[in-house]
Amino acid sequence: MNRMAKRGKVDMNCLFFCKPKITKISTSELKEAYLPNKKGKYFLDVRTKPEFSSRSIPGFINIPLQTLHNHLNKIPKEKEVVVICQSGMRSSVACKLLKKAGYEKVTNVRGGMNRWV
Repeated sequence: MNRMAKRGKVDMNCLFFCKPKITKISTSELKEAYLPNKKGKYFLDVRTKPEFSSRSIPGFINIPLQTLHNHLNKIPKEKEVVVICQSGMRSSVACKLLKKAGYEKVTNVRGGMNRWV
């Protein structure tokens, strides 16, 4: 864990220039392998509240990306954090933020809700 993560701060430059290991899954993998076995996982939707209200996947918790850094204490570090957004872009940024904050098991859902059927 880096010094910034230990102090609970995130180096914003590293969100875009560092390459932490983040698992990527498809929406099919989410549906077939992840949702049926929720044990040890925390499902995070980083879309805006209106987006989440209009359509969401049961079991996902909504913390919009723009406020995520203020709510890291709500996300358990011992669980795998599975992150989704509308297209996969915001969830990718959220995954990088989580990794830099010391979360070890972070998974991004490629294609986001645009690919969810």
